[in-house]
Amino acid sequence: MSNQFAGLTREELLAVLGDFAKRWLAHDGLWFQAVEREHGMDAAIRADAAAWEQFTVNEARRIMQLHGIPENGGIPALKKALGYRLYALLNRQEIIDVDENRIIFRMNDCRVQSARKRKNLPDFPCKPVGLVEYSGFARTIDPRIKTRCICCPPDEHPEEYFCAWEFWID
Repeated sequence: MSNQFAGLTREELLAVLGDFAKRWLAHDGLWFQAVEREHGMDAAIRADAAAWEQFTVNEARRIMQLHGIPENGGIPALKKALGYRLYALLNRQEIIDVDENRIIFRMNDCRVQSARKRKNLPDFPCKPVGLVEYSGFARTIDPRIKTRCICCPPDEHPEEYFCAWEFWID
């Protein structure tokens, strides 16, 4: 760890983590907008999905390694890993236990979608990327986990959340 972090308090370290997450998300958004300007929305979504296909696997593996999450750990492992994703510090999310082999993950407040809402813009159509991202993340945690999108923009969604995903093991 760099020396400048060694003397920080817990609160200061949490602030740094939050700032890192915001900078990562800003870069992700700026990258997407640059591709969109150059090649259009459809091409930007395809490129974003291709990037997330690789990133989500890398993120899941790193989370598992850092937090001692076992391979093939089922739904409990996925629940734990979802809490350590890069945007978990920025977004308000919840996990609903349906039973021991099935959960519903909801993104109640998404920083990207909330910013668009404040600007009176339509929801960002993130479902094509979300399908790649969430199914790839869950499969990396445990290949037995199946993923279903309950709703994700451009789908209609209730006011309480922007997207919802179901994960289960048969």
